[in-house]
Amino acid sequence: MTPAHGFSGFFRRPQPIQPKAGQESVWDYPRPPRVEPRSERVIVRVGGQVIADTTDAVRVLETSHPPVYYLPLASFPAGVLVPVEGTSFCEFKGEAHYFDVVAGGVVVARAGWTYPEPTRGFEALSTRVALYPARMDSCEVDGEQVTFQKGDFYGGWITRQIVGPFKGGPGTAGW
Repeated sequence: MTPAHGFSGFFRRPQPIQPKAGQESVWDYPRPPRVEPRSERVIVRVGGQVIADTTDAVRVLETSHPPVYYLPLASFPAGVLVPVEGTSFCEFKGEAHYFDVVAGGVVVARAGWTYPEPTRGFEALSTRVALYPARMDSCEVDGEQVTFQKGDFYGGWITRQIVGPFKGGPGTAGW
């Protein structure tokens, strides 16, 4: 029997890290995901410039994933988000559209995305953009430099308050 046909234990759920006081486990996040408004100050830099600074973010929480922060499109200066061709589809949120992020003479290809017409329950994302923190110079939440979710598909933001293990790296596709 091959792993794709149900080999027992091949895609075993990992052992969640027990959160300490003030921490969250991504294994307690829901599936389907939920959108949660946040008031922390979020600052993003590219090309040595601040491209977003807001206290009006939302984050999407989904089992096994670090939160993905979505920032208001209006928090970005004109010309920073340049729409590009191509879309992808999320079974929960709908069709994503992409942006190149441009600042300080740097072009970061397809580094941001939005859901201009999200599915029901995700309407808050229609005027917001998410960014891959691994592709930015820096992303901060309340002054803390975030680390990024491994892999090139997800855009999770990891802070000291979030514990895993996290989906995204090698060997985690079946979680």
